Amino acid sequence: MTEMQNLPPAAELAQKGSKPFPNESPDYRKARTALLAEEIELRRQVQRVAARRRELPPGPEAKDYRFLDADGKDVGLADLFGRHDTLFTYFWMYGPERERPCPMCTSLVGSLDIPAVDIEQRIAMAIIGRSPVARQLAFARERGWKNLSFYQTVGDEFVKDYRALVDGEEWAAVLVWKRQGDKVRLFWAAEGGFETADPGFDPHLAPDPTPLWNILDWTPGGRGTNWYPKLDY
Repeated sequence: MTEMQNLPPAAELAQKGSKPFPNESPDYRKARTALLAEEIELRRQVQRVAARRRELPPGPEAKDYRFLDADGKDVGLADLFGRHDTLFTYFWMYGPERERPCPMCTSLVGSLDIPAVDIEQRIAMAIIGRSPVARQLAFARERGWKNLSFYQTVGDEFVKDYRALVDGEEWAAVLVWKRQGDKVRLFWAAEGGFETADPGFDPHLAPDPTPLWNILDWTPGGRGTNWYPKLDY
């Protein structure tokens, strides 16, 4: 993180980058410049956190978890890497007991479909659920998703081990894996829940991976307290 230690002050960059829009008041420009400095600091904090994440020591070795692919073939966690040594998995809340998947999971998975072809130039991606892959794919086609790979868990050991199934209740899980030779290790997993949430907010990561929240954060009304995404409108 040495390159992050000799950066010019954020306020200095904000002064250079701050330019007035037509008809704005001096008060608006002053406040906007101050906010720009904070946005620059936030960007740097995100970069510092990402650097610390990359410096984590080797994580725990994974068991030989089994999954079913779109062809019904039994595959192991290591098989999901393809040609890559890094794997991003998202467990979404669409178990066989659910008539429809979780709306928030749907929003995030949908936001991954188009950039998946870009992301997979660097890492592998897999969307994992407890429902049969055919059922997951049927919903994916309904939404117009074309680029994601779906898998079904074989048994519940995987989801229980990684806190995606607790006392019979499903929870979404973001998990990143590293393959080293014939071993697969957990690199990083999203941790925390309602016990780590701030007042007035659902628990979420920083930065939040769901684009809809980031867009709403830029607006006058923010995320709101009486609205939540739905599957149908």
